[in-house]
Amino acid sequence: MTATEPVHDWAEDFEIFDPGFVRDPYPIWSDLREQGCPFARTERRGPTYMPTTFAAVREVADRTDDFTSFEVTVAPAPPAYDAAGNRIRSVITTDAPDHTPERRLMLPFFAPKAVEKYRDHTRELCRRLIRGFIEDGRADFAGDYARQIPPRIIAAILGIDPERADDFTTWVQGVLELGLQDDEIRDHYSRIIREFFLEQIQYRSEHPGDDLISFLLNAELDGQPVPMHVIRGNLSLMLIAGIDTTWSSIGSALWHLASHPDDRRRLVDEPELIPTAVEEFLRAYAPVTMARLATHDTTLGDREVKAGDRVLLPFPAANRDPEMFDRPDDVIIDREVNRHVAFGAGIHRCLGSNLARLEMQVAIEEMLAMIPEFELEDPDAVTWAGGQVRGPRYLPVTFPNR
Repeated sequence: MTATEPVHDWAEDFEIFDPGFVRDPYPIWSDLREQGCPFARTERRGPTYMPTTFAAVREVADRTDDFTSFEVTVAPAPPAYDAAGNRIRSVITTDAPDHTPERRLMLPFFAPKAVEKYRDHTRELCRRLIRGFIEDGRADFAGDYARQIPPRIIAAILGIDPERADDFTTWVQGVLELGLQDDEIRDHYSRIIREFFLEQIQYRSEHPGDDLISFLLNAELDGQPVPMHVIRGNLSLMLIAGIDTTWSSIGSALWHLASHPDDRRRLVDEPELIPTAVEEFLRAYAPVTMARLATHDTTLGDREVKAGDRVLLPFPAANRDPEMFDRPDDVIIDREVNRHVAFGAGIHRCLGSNLARLEMQVAIEEMLAMIPEFELEDPDAVTWAGGQVRGPRYLPVTFPNR
């Protein structure tokens, strides 16, 4: 079965890039759960398994001896990827025991108090973006707003000119969206990111500042200077893991608010509820699916998994499991018990979750404060990206002229 052929049996031949699945994967996951299929399978890009329940996703995430994080993409890397030096080693691709000290190295920059200093910067950025289209009566909330926020905050953390933000987004889309189905594109943009950070590392070694690059250059790992490949890998991770994901989360939240006026008006009237609503948007529209590789022959449920087989971690599927969440397909913006896994599970839980939450909260606060009434211009015109990261890429919205 080739990757382009239609799916006739999602339990035995799933395709995560199927257009219908990208637009709305939740009914498919629900059907698989109802069929009693905790692990779907496909051969389209080599043997690959997809958990469909919360428990199954957690099982794979927790079995770190059986499933390595060496390659976390949902599609295999190009054959020449390693030879070209484009594979990055970062905290999300490192297994124990190396993972713990590398994660500890990065934690100070992403602790709640550390990211709080970017709140005012994020708020002013959001206001400036909204002022750019508020008089038009319409905007693409994905491209004109959600897309613009994460790369500019990442640039501030890295001490890099914010004018490079559009470049960052293009590169990340090349790796995580277009590149997952085109090896040449993926290799091209991976090389650009690698070369960019080699230049930035060299510059910061000569001109240190108050930024993450300078911090890593002067930090120690196990009593020694941080190896250069670790620095480069974790800087690349900042782009690859910190842009598409948060852009998608902000966009999905705004799509929901444009589609559900009662929820939007309630948050306008009760802005103190926004942090709780953000957690529910993260649960209901979790953007990220990760992957693991089997380190040896093993089993998942009644599936026989061979060494080297790929196992996906679809956190959005876990977050819609009725065994874990009451009314899982309803978005309840004041949901009190919400142990979602939008930021992952196990030792590789997202390092930047505090920053992502801050960006989402501020983006929603400012939009509702400045444009309290808005709706989808054409629901059928909304486009979605999927595969590794799912979120709206074109989100045309109309609102009263101000």
